[in-house]
Amino acid sequence: MNYEAPRKAMVEEQLLRRGIKNERLLRAFSKVERHRFVSRDLMSNAYLDFPLSIGEGQTISQPYIVALMTEYLELTGNEKVLEIGTGSGYQTAILAELAKEVCSIERLSGLAAKAENLLKEMGYTNIKIKVGDGASGWPQQAPFDRIIITAAALQVPFALREQLKETGKIIAPLGEAFNQVLTLIEKKEGRFESTDICGCVFVPLISKSPEE
Repeated sequence: MNYEAPRKAMVEEQLLRRGIKNERLLRAFSKVERHRFVSRDLMSNAYLDFPLSIGEGQTISQPYIVALMTEYLELTGNEKVLEIGTGSGYQTAILAELAKEVCSIERLSGLAAKAENLLKEMGYTNIKIKVGDGASGWPQQAPFDRIIITAAALQVPFALREQLKETGKIIAPLGEAFNQVLTLIEKKEGRFESTDICGCVFVPLISKSPEE
C-alpha cells in the first residue's frame, strides 16, 4: 500500500483544518511515516484521527494531539528535549525532526527496544533512549529546554521541574483518569506558570517515586 496519500490527507484534514500552522511541524508530519510505528494489522488505520494500540496497554496518540503538544513547545531547532514515555517512538521522531537533541525515557523495555531499533533504522542520530522511571527524569542529560510528558499525572513531578532550564517549557496532560487537561507550564524567573489548553485522555504516568 502507498501511504503517501493518506499521510498528506492527515496533514491537510486533521492538522491544517484544526489550526496547526507551524510550517516546520507540518513538514515533519508530512515526512515521518506513521504507519511504521504500528503493527502490520493496524497500518491501514495509521493516518486516521484516533489513537491506536501499540501493545502492553499503551497507545500511539492521535496525530492531532501529537501535533498540538509539539506546536506548544515552539521548537526552533536548537533545543534539547526530554520526552517522558517513548511508546512507539512516533512522537520521538517528530521531535527529532524539529529539535537539536531528544532524550526519551520509556519504562517498558520491550517498547523502548522496538522504538530505538526503528528510529535507528530510519536514520535518526539525535535521539537517546533509556529504560527507566520517567518521573525521575534524566539527571545526567539535564538541563532541558523542553519537556514533553505523554502520560497523565496529577502534577508535573518535582524532578522534571528541577531539570527544566530557565525560560523552558513543559507540555503535559494533568489530572485523573477521565478528567485531564493538556497543560503548558513555563519557567520564568524560577517560577512556574501554567496555561490550560484543552481536555484530553492519556494513559497514566506510572512511577515508583512518591508524588512531590
